[in-house]
Amino acid sequence: MKVLSVFGVEPLRIGGVEVFARELSHRLGERGVESILCYESIPAGDVRRFLALPNVTFDAARDVWKFDRQRARQMSALVARHRPQILHLYFTGFLSPYPWAARLRGVKHVYFTDQGSHPENYVPTRRPWWKRAAARALNFPLDGVICISDYNARCMTERGLIDTTRVRRIYNSIDPASPHGDGTAFRVRYGIPTDALIAAQASWMIAEKGIGDLIEAARIVYAKEPRAHFVMAGDGAARKDFMEAARGLPFTWTGLLQNLTAEGFYTAADVVCQVSRWEEAFGWVIAEAMSACRPVIGTAVGGIPELVEDGVTGFVVPKRDPAAIADRLLRLFGDARLRQRMGAAGRRSAEAQFDLRRNVEELLRVYGL
Repeated sequence: MKVLSVFGVEPLRIGGVEVFARELSHRLGERGVESILCYESIPAGDVRRFLALPNVTFDAARDVWKFDRQRARQMSALVARHRPQILHLYFTGFLSPYPWAARLRGVKHVYFTDQGSHPENYVPTRRPWWKRAAARALNFPLDGVICISDYNARCMTERGLIDTTRVRRIYNSIDPASPHGDGTAFRVRYGIPTDALIAAQASWMIAEKGIGDLIEAARIVYAKEPRAHFVMAGDGAARKDFMEAARGLPFTWTGLLQNLTAEGFYTAADVVCQVSRWEEAFGWVIAEAMSACRPVIGTAVGGIPELVEDGVTGFVVPKRDPAAIADRLLRLFGDARLRQRMGAAGRRSAEAQFDLRRNVEELLRVYGL
């Protein structure tokens, strides 16, 4: 038996997608099932070594998020090459010809995971009857839709584009047993003082991630707490603009890190931020930070309030509110016991909700394995 997992992303680092894919492959291998992992390109280097298990085969399919005839032919050829019994689509777009292309090639079961965040101020509304009918016809071959948060499940069901009985929530996951790197070594590597109080964020360098708001919050914090330091991990189109805006402030810009957990990004931080403006579907950085016993400051958008319990595992603040971000940062920087208490609560919450092994087993039950 074979399971083909199609991820419409480039395998550039060992992040949440890759950790999930490896655990899924491992669990499938225990059941004597082959795992075909398809990305936008064939994994290389450390990523390939991380994913390479005895039952794993790699393949590549470009631009699978596009809806056109060429992509449908590409998917049909991919399925014909491997002949899986189960096809699972990730980051490919909810409306696509892929479910029909797969069924016509003999695939028995097709699933889609909704990882989609939404634009700022997005409000899900019921679609007109003709759009609902067209979407349901297009996705008739889908056995089920996995939503990665209750927020995403609500959006999916509100729109009415698929039968609600086929919608199931399984959170994105982290491995609580994954070893965390040396935070002190991380500070040394980037020349950050050992006594600095670090607020860290890992994300695309785009306005939607609230980086401009965090920079403005940093101005307020640094004026009151000279030990404050801000670490930004990631890359993106606006990175140089943000670096210029933060000139004169204590910021470290690491660029894209291969493995945030193993490299000590979380253990180096005192507080982890995810101050997005758009409606986040989940937030792997939040779950990873909680697993590392770090309090989180997140904004009240999308699924973030599901992950961060305000006043317990961190703080939830309004979006586009640098003053509120600064206030919570100063409160956490000034109270080591509060950081420790919230970090411990976050760890318990991560173990209860985002445990990789338990959530992968739940997915395999959906598969009937």
